[in-house]
Amino acid sequence: MIATSLLTLASFFLKTSAQFSPTFSRSLNRDGRCIYSFTVPSPAEASCSEPGEALNAVRELQRDRAAQQREVESLGDRLRLLEGWVARSQGEANGQSSLSPSPRQQGDVRRLQMEKLDLLRRLENVKQENTQLRAKQCPGIREPPQDSHQTARGRQGFSSLSSQTKPDRGAAPNWSFENPGYQELKSEVTEIPASKLIQQIDSGSLKTTQQSSGCGMLEWVGEPVTFQKADTFAGKYGVWMKDPEPVPPHTGEFIWRINTVGTDIQLLYEYRDLDQFMKGYPSKVYMLPEPVESTGSVIYRGSFYYQRHWSRALLRYEMKTETILVRKDLPNAGFRGVYPYSWGGYTDIDFAVDELGLWVTYSTNQAQGAIVISKLDPNTLEIEETWTTTIRRRSVANSFMICGTLYTLNSYSNHNSIINFAYNTNTNSSMALNIPFENRYRYNSMTDYNPAEKKILAWDNFNMVMYNIRLSKI
Repeated sequence: MIATSLLTLASFFLKTSAQFSPTFSRSLNRDGRCIYSFTVPSPAEASCSEPGEALNAVRELQRDRAAQQREVESLGDRLRLLEGWVARSQGEANGQSSLSPSPRQQGDVRRLQMEKLDLLRRLENVKQENTQLRAKQCPGIREPPQDSHQTARGRQGFSSLSSQTKPDRGAAPNWSFENPGYQELKSEVTEIPASKLIQQIDSGSLKTTQQSSGCGMLEWVGEPVTFQKADTFAGKYGVWMKDPEPVPPHTGEFIWRINTVGTDIQLLYEYRDLDQFMKGYPSKVYMLPEPVESTGSVIYRGSFYYQRHWSRALLRYEMKTETILVRKDLPNAGFRGVYPYSWGGYTDIDFAVDELGLWVTYSTNQAQGAIVISKLDPNTLEIEETWTTTIRRRSVANSFMICGTLYTLNSYSNHNSIINFAYNTNTNSSMALNIPFENRYRYNSMTDYNPAEKKILAWDNFNMVMYNIRLSKI
């Protein structure tokens, strides 16, 4: 009777699974145990014209397939239980046919009956999930915008969507913590081989001509050391900073932090030293008069430099007086998701500090999405000089300046990413690099250099980390 039930159950499984064409096999392992194997092929996928949307669709299908694979593995375990119970029952029937079932055996029967019902339910769920999987189609292709340089594809919260954003029109969603959206892109889609980007490669021209103390070319980056972790969703992306040229009452020991997830980011947290920072106890909190956009802020000579929310305006906020001393528009700069880094985050404008002073990187329609570097006067925010590179801003995950040279990171999410490009403003030349850089937590939304300590600071998926570096000698 039990064997008949098992055969009926197996027959039901084969009939049900035939609708989505799985393969079923049975074999013995080294211990003589029976192993059931199930393979469920993914449905045929329609081709997609848009690479970014096609990649999202493929990933969704892969996630569904992985979930179903775990389901059928669980079914295999349950079938092995049934087989073992049948073997025991047959042995008991051969030796003890005249005896009535014991209470324990009766409990086993009831338990296995429940297992059988649960198995049938799971098989039905697998059938429904595969039906849904086959019904999935690649996302529809939208009509292209009139200006391809003013389009940003992003992600609202953790669900995929597409949006169009232009410099002077607020097309991005206005979200809050109740609807925690944030623009995110995919480096896997936007990374471009160096051979297609670099037109001026001169390996001998990157020797810096600056005589600043400690300057040189970046040669090596160490493993990240974690100092702090944000404990709320507001800290998934952010900036943490030290002032390389502090102004009293601040010293080089002070640390500042700002979480950049939110609609109106206006809180700047100050910590007196590393110990206080690691404990998460700020000594002071500044309420900024104007909200912050993204993760491109820096602190330099006692002032907090940042991009105003939803604007191309650059602001200099003096912490001693807690006032905005300078406001200056960055001419023609794209903003609000027009030319962000590959991970998104409205990172169109990014401040940087190195041995030579204050910089800002961005792009314009005239540069056609290539990274533009401008040297700024830290007092007035006037542009002193500008360079246009051949590196596409959307093709890199982040950037930083060292000794007048721009370095770019190829991926924000790959654990073993690399620093892939360098542009030397002293020689107006570019070079492809291959310096290993570890994204330990696989979501690097900020990378900055501190020239006073010769360290790289980064914000990696809630975690604030620091890297040792080595520069070549002049």
